[in-house]
Amino acid sequence: MDLKQLEQIKRDRKPIIDFRKNLDPKAVENCRYEIMICGSTGCRASGSGSVFNKFEQVLKDKNITDVKVNNAGCFGLCAMGPIVIVYPQATFYVKVKESDVEEIVEKHIVGGEPVERLLCQDKDGNFCYNKQSVEFYKQQQFIARMNSEYINPECIEDYIALDGYLALHKVLTSMKPEEVIAEVKNSGLRGRGGAGFSTGTKWELARANSADQKYVICNADEGDPGAFMDRSIIEANPHAIVEAMAIAGYSIGATTGIIYIRAEYPLAGERIKKAIADAKQLGLLGKNIFGSGFDFDIIIKLGAGAFVCGEETALIRSCEGYRGEPTSKPPYPAACGYLAKPTDINNVETLANIPHIILKGAEWYSSIGTENSKGTKVFALSGKVNHTGLVELAMGKTIRDIVFGIGGGIPNGKQFKAVQMGGPSGGCITAKDIDTPIDYESLKALGSMMGSGGMIVMDEDTCMVDIAKFFLEFSVDESCGKCTPCRVGNKRLLELLQKICDGEGTMEDLTELEDLANYVKTNSLCGLGQCSPNPVLSTLRYFRDEYVEHIVDKKCRAGVCKNLVKYTIDANKCKGCSACSRKCPVNAICGEIRSPYQIDQNICVKCGTCINTCRFGAIERK
Repeated sequence: MDLKQLEQIKRDRKPIIDFRKNLDPKAVENCRYEIMICGSTGCRASGSGSVFNKFEQVLKDKNITDVKVNNAGCFGLCAMGPIVIVYPQATFYVKVKESDVEEIVEKHIVGGEPVERLLCQDKDGNFCYNKQSVEFYKQQQFIARMNSEYINPECIEDYIALDGYLALHKVLTSMKPEEVIAEVKNSGLRGRGGAGFSTGTKWELARANSADQKYVICNADEGDPGAFMDRSIIEANPHAIVEAMAIAGYSIGATTGIIYIRAEYPLAGERIKKAIADAKQLGLLGKNIFGSGFDFDIIIKLGAGAFVCGEETALIRSCEGYRGEPTSKPPYPAACGYLAKPTDINNVETLANIPHIILKGAEWYSSIGTENSKGTKVFALSGKVNHTGLVELAMGKTIRDIVFGIGGGIPNGKQFKAVQMGGPSGGCITAKDIDTPIDYESLKALGSMMGSGGMIVMDEDTCMVDIAKFFLEFSVDESCGKCTPCRVGNKRLLELLQKICDGEGTMEDLTELEDLANYVKTNSLCGLGQCSPNPVLSTLRYFRDEYVEHIVDKKCRAGVCKNLVKYTIDANKCKGCSACSRKCPVNAICGEIRSPYQIDQNICVKCGTCINTCRFGAIERK
């Protein structure tokens, strides 16, 4: 493969991309429309595979030959899946069912009119006839997820048509390794998987250590609850990761790359395997790439789903075939990593930025974001928010911009209470700080962190003590058990939280909880243990009154902790209709028609069915 061959593939494929971008609606011969269906894990779970098959069947039955059907990666608006985009106008259909396909074909493909009932609507009720007009996308800016809506992730030619592998050609034929590292360093790119260490500096350290062999590892072991950024990036654009790893290998002097991906991501694994095979077939991986004398190949290692293996030294141990446990640092992987050789480890999102930085330059990238946090960040927005999904926006935007601007606010008129940033390693940010700019330092100052980008929104019905318990349960379950502070300390923290949620806590327990959380944070061996108390400490910092209520008043204001909740019937409001009694799953409500009913507290399981059934507001949760 040389530049001429690469550019020929680009020229041959470019008409299809121009068609999808509506730059030239007649660019593709004998093609009026192209139907691209989200083929990511989320939409597949909602039935996009059957929608795809139905489109092919209906078009065949109607003998329509000038319409193509293709898979695409994640479009981001996961709450509205399965999503179907009809090009060249980019008509954006949401929640498409198999039963809707016939109508789309008949009305849109044959008749030329969009099916309005399947379109998004803006806040004023107006139809959004294309993706660009959908409110969810208006504040977003794509770099790591750039072009995902235009690419069939299993087609290398689509990636090449959008300048794919030109960055690799540039570095191999016109840049020295030191120049590549300087470009990445000057861009200000920081690691997107944890504490935000400078990517260029990490590459520089790995290059400075001499060895007969070095390694580049892509950390695709994303495991935070509510996080699916890296998985979706690989599913949508796997070649960006392949290209970036080869660039990193050239920069540090490595000839082998390893993608460590959890086996729980079968679709991402399939697509990255195909990307590697297709790149090899075209000579974009392997020996003497672009005639430069540089050799680079990539192998895949499957993780078994251990959260601790997201920590780089534990990941290395797992790659080597050992139990995934962290090791003491120093030595750092840049000096002594995989098989005791210098190793560079970057996560998926970090690598996805690299080709764009090389092609567009450090100055372009560093112009986006804030002074110390450059570029964009991808978040997985979930929880109590109207529009869940993948969000990418420039650093420096606020939490309000995401939750209310992109996410559309809190459902059912509820009040925003907090957002958990950074998954189980992060911390809660309250309504008071909702206008905080999203950057590494600002989040850290609030006792939270960027992490990999999980963002779980909570409303007024969320118990913050229970939230701390939920994340700590995850950390206890995922601890490798190597160090005592994490193994024993987190278990003891969880016991204290359970005691408080059960209404058996004391104020002395609260003091012990805070002291122990700080001890675990200070003395644990790796990032899992060091960050696991963050949800406890941040909720104590901002919601201590809820802890005190649980202990002193034996009350859970959100009605989540069942031992502290009591459902009662107001005799003055009860009409004796028996609706609550008939709906109660455990027969805890008794009485006579047209007389006030009562709840047997010894039988009640606190499920809330009664309060949702009563039409007269007679049932109270205390």
